[in-house]
Amino acid sequence: MIRAFLLATRPKTLPAAVVPVWAGCVLAWKLSGSWSPKLAIATLLGAVFIQIATNFFNDAIDAAKGADTERRLGPTRVTASGLLSRRAVMTSGLVFLLLAAVCGFILFEAAGWPILAIGIPSMYLAFGYTGGPFPLAYRGMGELFVVLFFGIVAVCGTVFVQMLEWRPEAALLGLQVGLLSAVLISINNLRDREEDALTGKKTLAVRWGGRAARILIWFEVKVAALLGLGWFYFQEPWLVLATLPLWLAGFRIIWGVLTEPEGPRMNRLLAIAAVQLVAFAAMFHLFAAKF
Repeated sequence: MIRAFLLATRPKTLPAAVVPVWAGCVLAWKLSGSWSPKLAIATLLGAVFIQIATNFFNDAIDAAKGADTERRLGPTRVTASGLLSRRAVMTSGLVFLLLAAVCGFILFEAAGWPILAIGIPSMYLAFGYTGGPFPLAYRGMGELFVVLFFGIVAVCGTVFVQMLEWRPEAALLGLQVGLLSAVLISINNLRDREEDALTGKKTLAVRWGGRAARILIWFEVKVAALLGLGWFYFQEPWLVLATLPLWLAGFRIIWGVLTEPEGPRMNRLLAIAAVQLVAFAAMFHLFAAKF
């Protein structure tokens, strides 16, 4: 039972929640010379809880819609495989949303109403990503959602909580992080394109076709890397070097996406994309601290 719940949290996806908070806190410290560990922990836990809630809802809703079948090429889904009941999975998602709300209350006390403007849509979209009247993942809007909420909103919100001001540097960093997080979604959708087409899940890979889906991944990696040049504008030239993992791991991802067939081998590219995201945050932290 415990193992099934851990599987449902999808721990390999959690870097997408951790990295924007990590990078945002580093940027806030770089800009202001200080940071609040208490607010950083509350922000981090809130982001992770929302990510886990999203994963639970996704698991249960996809199973109900028939989107997870025996043809699935990715990790086992606990609802579709019968490891957990749909009710247990949905209830778990609600529990994690409540935990995120507790973290949000701490942030609201510190930063005021902007936290509500960020937190309420984020919490709704934990469910609305695959559920509700307009499920984003089924409308080809998964990548846009990730860029906005796991990139720009998450980083800008983290910096705001720490500094109580909106900074353009946070938007640049958030766009980089969002694009790198979207690479994970795009590879996942390319891998599952045939199954998604059969079950009515109209991701961009399904709508545009395999060739365009591969070009999208190339675009996400390259734009995230080229956006690093924007740090020259903010007179932080050393932060440009944070994109080094994108030229190394990113090249491997692009080569694999353009040459390998859709299927289980894409799981290796997913792992590399996760490493790329974490490595970018680590390099950003290193160069922010050293220079």
